[in-house]
Amino acid sequence: MRRIILILIVYQLAIITSIAKVRLPAFFCDNMVLQQQTECFLWGWAEPGKKIQVITPWDKKSYMVTARNDGQFGVMVKTPKAGGPYSIIFRDGEPVILNNVMIGEVWICSGQSNMEMPMKGYKGQPVEGATEELLSCKDEGLRLFYAKRLASLEPQQDLGGSWQEANTENVREFSATAYYFGKALRKALGVPVGLICTAFGGSACEAWMKPDWLKAFPKVQQTITEEDVKKLQQRCPTALFNGQLHPLIGYGIRGAIWYQGEDNIPRYDYYAPLLTRMIQGWREEWKQGDFPFYYCQIAPYDYNLIGWGEHNSALLREQQAKVEKMVENCRMAVLMDAGLEYGIHPRKKKVAGERLALLALANTYQVKGLPDFATYQQVEFQNDTAVISFDRSKEWVYFENGPHSDNFEIAGEDRVFHPAQAWISRNRVYVKSEQVSKPVAVRYAFKDWVVGDLMHDGLPVSSFRTDNW
Repeated sequence: MRRIILILIVYQLAIITSIAKVRLPAFFCDNMVLQQQTECFLWGWAEPGKKIQVITPWDKKSYMVTARNDGQFGVMVKTPKAGGPYSIIFRDGEPVILNNVMIGEVWICSGQSNMEMPMKGYKGQPVEGATEELLSCKDEGLRLFYAKRLASLEPQQDLGGSWQEANTENVREFSATAYYFGKALRKALGVPVGLICTAFGGSACEAWMKPDWLKAFPKVQQTITEEDVKKLQQRCPTALFNGQLHPLIGYGIRGAIWYQGEDNIPRYDYYAPLLTRMIQGWREEWKQGDFPFYYCQIAPYDYNLIGWGEHNSALLREQQAKVEKMVENCRMAVLMDAGLEYGIHPRKKKVAGERLALLALANTYQVKGLPDFATYQQVEFQNDTAVISFDRSKEWVYFENGPHSDNFEIAGEDRVFHPAQAWISRNRVYVKSEQVSKPVAVRYAFKDWVVGDLMHDGLPVSSFRTDNW
C-alpha cells in the first residue's frame, strides 16, 4: 500500500513539474533571430500565478513577470545592434535555455504557392539555378523558419516549425523566393537575417484576413463553419490568419514580403481594396506602425491551360499595381519578364526574391544608387498617335529587344483594339496603327501570357491600359 501511495505521489509531482515548466511557442527556440534595436515581445506559458525570470545576456538584464490565470506570460526586452550568438534563459524554477540566438533583421514571408515553392521546386517544376545555389548556400547568419500548414476555424496560439541555419539540406526545403530575398539582404547589410515563411499554396487573400476586415466586402463569405474550413482549407476566409498568422503576431519584425494573387484572379475586381485592408489589418495587429510591405506582381501565364480562359490575369495585375499607390510604405516588384507560358509557377525565383530585396534595400534600408520600377503616368493623343509618359523614369524607358515592341494595342471610339506600332523617343512611348485614325485608348501587354519588353534601368514596367472598359 505504501508503495502504491509513493508511486502516486511521484506521479503527481511529475505532473506538477511538467505543468510548471515554462513552455514557449515553436518560433522561440534555438537558432532564432530577434529584430535588432527595438523592443521585442517574448511570451509563453507557465503555471498560473508563477513568477518567471527572463535573462537577456547582451545587456545582462533580468526581467520578472507573472503568469496570468490562463498561464500566459509576456515581457518586452530591448535588443541591441545586430550580433550574437546569445543564449536567453527563461526560469520558473527549472531553466529553459534558447541557444545560438542572433540579433538582426526579421521578415515575414507569406502568400501562396509561388512564395511557398521550395528551392527544390515542385515535381516536374524546377527552380532555375537551384543546383548551383545549393552548392554554396551555407550561411550561419541566415536563419530560416518554415511554418507548417494549418487552416483553422479558431485563432491558434502556436504553430509547428523550428529555426534552422541556412545550409544545403535546409535551403532545399525552404521558400526559394524568400531565400533569395534574405540572401540579398545578408550580402548588402552584413547582419544576421531571419526569415519566417508562413505560406500555403493555392491560398486566397481572404484566408489571411480577420472576419472584421472582411465585412466591407459583401461578396466574401461572412459566416464560417468548421465544415467550411475542412472543405475549402486555404481558400476559406480567415482560416490561414487563424492557423498560420495569428500565432506569430507580436514577434518583432522589420517588415513583410508577399507573393499571392493567382487564386484571386476570378475575383479580381476588388483585389486592390482587399489587399489594402489586409495590409492595414496586419499592421494594426502587430502594433509596430506602418511597417514595410513589399509584394510581387503575379507573372504572366496562360490561364486558359487551367480553364480560366475567360479571365484575363492582366486585370488582377492592374489591381495589384494600384495597391502601392493606396498604401503607405508599400511597393510592388514587377515580374513581367519572368513568367512561364505553360507553368503557373515561374522558375525565376531568384528574380522575384532579388527584386523584393531591391525594394527593401532602397526604401527600408536607404541604400543609395539602386534602380527603380517605372510606372505608367498618362497618355496624350496627338492626331493619330498616342504619346505615353511615365513616373519614376529618370533613366528613360526602352524596349528590351530592339527599337520596337509588338506588345502595344490601340483602339478608337469603337473600342476595338488593333496591334500597333510602338517606338520610343527620349522618355516617351509613341503608339499608332493605320487601322485607327483617331485613337482613344492604348494597352500594353494586357494579356494572360506575354513577355514584357518595356524596361527602365534594367527593370520591367507593369502591363497597363489607359481605358477602363
